[in-house]
Amino acid sequence: MRGEAGLYGDLRALDIAHEVHEHPAVFTVEESRAIKTDIACLHTKNLFLKDATGAFWLLTVPAEVQVDLKALPQAIGCKRVSFGKAEDMGRLIGIQPGSVTPLAMINAEPGSIALVLDAELAVSEPVGVHPLRNTATITFAGTVILRLAEHWGHTPMTATIPKKDT
Repeated sequence: MRGEAGLYGDLRALDIAHEVHEHPAVFTVEESRAIKTDIACLHTKNLFLKDATGAFWLLTVPAEVQVDLKALPQAIGCKRVSFGKAEDMGRLIGIQPGSVTPLAMINAEPGSIALVLDAELAVSEPVGVHPLRNTATITFAGTVILRLAEHWGHTPMTATIPKKDT
C-alpha cells in the first residue's frame, strides 16, 4: 500500500495543484460541518458498498446528498447494494471507516473496486476530500480525482447519483 506519502509524490510528479488543510479528526458529515466554513470547497462524503454479486464500490458524492440506495444500482450498473464491512475496506483500500476517500484508490489493486464519482463533483472546483486520513482535507479540481484514479490503473466512472427527497 502506497499511502499518503505515495499520494503526495504522485501529486508532485503529475504537477497537480492542491491545498492541504489540517483540522481535528472528523468521522461523519455532521462533525465535518464545523470545518466546512474554514475550507472553501465542495465537501464530499464517501460510501463503501458491496453489491449482490460481491463486487465492491466506492461512491463519492457531495457531503449533503442523501443517496437513494434503492435507485443507485440502476444508475451505476450493478445489483442491489449494501454497506461494505470495515475489514474489506481495510483489505482493499487500506483505510478505516471515518477516513474513506476516493484517494484510497492509490492502495487498491486495479479491478478490485469500482470508483464512482457523482457527476456534479467531476466538474466542480475546488472539491475537498480526505488525503487517506480524517485529520486533513485536500482540495483540487474534481477532475483530479478521475485523473489520479486513472494514473493508478483504475477506470473510474461518473454518474448522476439518485438522491432521496428531503
